[in-house]
This record gives sequence, C-alpha cells and structure tokens, in this order.
Amino acid sequence: MMANLFVIGPAGSGKSTFTAAFREWMIKNEYEAITVNLDPGAESLPYLPDIDIRDIFDLHTIMDEYQLGPNGAQVVAADMIANVVEELKSEIEGYESDYVIFDTAGQLELFAFRAASKFIVDFLGEERSMLAFLFDPALAKSPSGFVSLLMLSSSVYFRFYRPYINILSKVDILSDEELQNIGEWSQDWNALYLSLLKENPGMHKELSIELFKALENVDVFRTLYPTSARMLYGYEDIYNALQMISAGGEDLEKR
Repeated sequence: MMANLFVIGPAGSGKSTFTAAFREWMIKNEYEAITVNLDPGAESLPYLPDIDIRDIFDLHTIMDEYQLGPNGAQVVAADMIANVVEELKSEIEGYESDYVIFDTAGQLELFAFRAASKFIVDFLGEERSMLAFLFDPALAKSPSGFVSLLMLSSSVYFRFYRPYINILSKVDILSDEELQNIGEWSQDWNALYLSLLKENPGMHKELSIELFKALENVDVFRTLYPTSARMLYGYEDIYNALQMISAGGEDLEKR
C-alpha cells in the first residue's frame, strides 16, 4: 500500500527542493516514489512531477476567468483542488509506488488552513497519510524564530491529526554552533527557554514557563531531522522515521 507524504512548511523553507531530493534518494536506493505537485501557482520546480495540478488548471487561468489578483487566485485555487481530487486519486492509483510525495503550496496557509485541504488528505487516504513539516533554517536559528516554527508545526498537526515529523532543511547554510543550538532546542524546552530569555530580557518569565510546559505536554518537542538537498544528507533518517510510522520500522522491498 502506498504511503502519502504531504510536505508542508512556510514559504522559503524548501518544500519543492526537499520533494526533489527525497525522491532522488528513494530512487537511488531502489525504492519507488512518485511526486505530485499541488501548487497551481508554481512558476518552476526542481523536479518533473509525475502528476501536476497545473495540467488541470493554473493560476493565470483562474486569474483571467474570475478577474482576480494573484493572492485571490491562490485562495480560489487551493479550494478548487478539492473539486478534482477524484481525478488526482485515479492518476495516483495508476502508479505502482511505495511513496507518493505531495509538494504543497508555497504559502503555508493555502494548504494548512483551508478546509478543502483536510478533505483532500482524507480522500487520498487518511489511514496512510503523513505530514513532513519543514523548518526554515533562516528563521529557526534564533530562539524566537524557532518558537514560531514550533507553534506553526503544532498548529498543522492539530489541523490534520495525522502522524508527522519535523525536518530542518538546508542545514548546509548553518554554522556548526547554530545547528547544535537548534538540535538542543528541539529536545529541551528549558534550553530554548533560557535562550529566549537571553534574546528577549524583558519577556514575562512566569507566563513563558507555562507556555513551554504546555508545549511539552502536547509533544511539540520532538526529534528534528536535519537535511541538505544539496548534499543529499539526512534522507536515510527521514526514510527510517517514516517507515517507523507507516510500517513499524519494516524496510521496503527494493525494486
């Protein structure tokens, strides 16, 4: 049974690049993976999608038809995908693959916070769908930015209630110290709290402690998997984590 992986994250976090690199890693290791582009506004992609929503409709067509600007057309397009989900599912089922990697819209809110998106995930196979939330390293390297990404990641989880993993993309642009800090923050809320106090001395300390304890209680602090598409680094760890979720750690049969 194919596993669905929805790649989600804020603009600039590298969703399309991750999609391309993870598929490349899968093929190199003799596993089957197909890619599905769900962003009708994508101008260019670093991979050739096996299934592309732009073959059904694109942003410019929607702008012309509904007399909308780019932002309005993006919102309409996000909901229109739900109308063609049967067609997408039929195309996907025409492939024999281990993984279906869904590259979602550049703007996080266009997928994560539209009602149509939960319908899409459920229709395409709720019981075998997982989420990969990408942390943008440019934001994650500061304590306040890291907290913001944690909150976004947990919001996405509560929107879909599907198994998910957190991924730190583009680690090759980080220094060793920055990478070490981020790794520590992802596992120890007290370390993150102290770093946040240092960054913001005027922060309300007691309120912040309660916030961090609440985040710990909902399992926000979890393993953050570092990756680099340029070096094809970290994807074996991603694969192992996803297999643990979808198949209890059992390895896929090589093709």
